[in-house]
Amino acid sequence: KADLPEESQRLANLRDKLIQGILDKIPDVVLNGHPTLRLPHNVNVSVKYLEGESILLNLDRMGVAASSGSACTSGSLEPSHVLLAMGLSHEIAHGSLRLTLGEETTKEDIDYVVEKLVGIVERRRNMSPLWEDFIKAQERSN
Repeated sequence: KADLPEESQRLANLRDKLIQGILDKIPDVVLNGHPTLRLPHNVNVSVKYLEGESILLNLDRMGVAASSGSACTSGSLEPSHVLLAMGLSHEIAHGSLRLTLGEETTKEDIDYVVEKLVGIVERRRNMSPLWEDFIKAQERSN
């Protein structure tokens, strides 16, 4: 308990670094929830045009544990009822990714996750018919 204020601040700094890295380096990602008025160890984003499960499988192979739903519904393929209640569409909520930080999380871990996530999203989107439809729609509008 004595270290809680310092640890909370350390985690919040890492959380913010992770959020910023994801939003800066991966296009079409939505931060779910308020940017700072959130738990210091929690990051929840939705990657548009992908399903969270495909991202999770790739992260798992790289040693990164994550979830695509809320903690109370892990193991379910349904999108988070909380994200749906917040107004996210079914499609965007299906692309959710929940990352939780802990006392052993380092800046290097954050850099590793961002780097790996960038590559995973790029590869998965290149195989995604949803992404292909989005790109075609963008080209038609230009």
